[in-house]
Amino acid sequence: MAKPDNREDNVEHLQDAVQNTIENFREAEDYLEEFGDEIPASEKEQIEDRNERRKRSISGFREEIKDEAAHQGE
Repeated sequence: MAKPDNREDNVEHLQDAVQNTIENFREAEDYLEEFGDEIPASEKEQIEDRNERRKRSISGFREEIKDEAAHQGE
């Protein structure tokens, strides 16, 4: 038998994901600031690309949080 869909803590999980992604973004930025001149261009590009994806993820998470919060109020 399938479990019922429990969405009560989705907002909390999404907020945790946003916080973790922001932390990873900042750590990558700090790394680039400190070692950007010492690492190969390909590695630097990979980190920059990953951070661009993180920015999009954060935006998507925030939209999901809005949707979930609206559904909880129903």
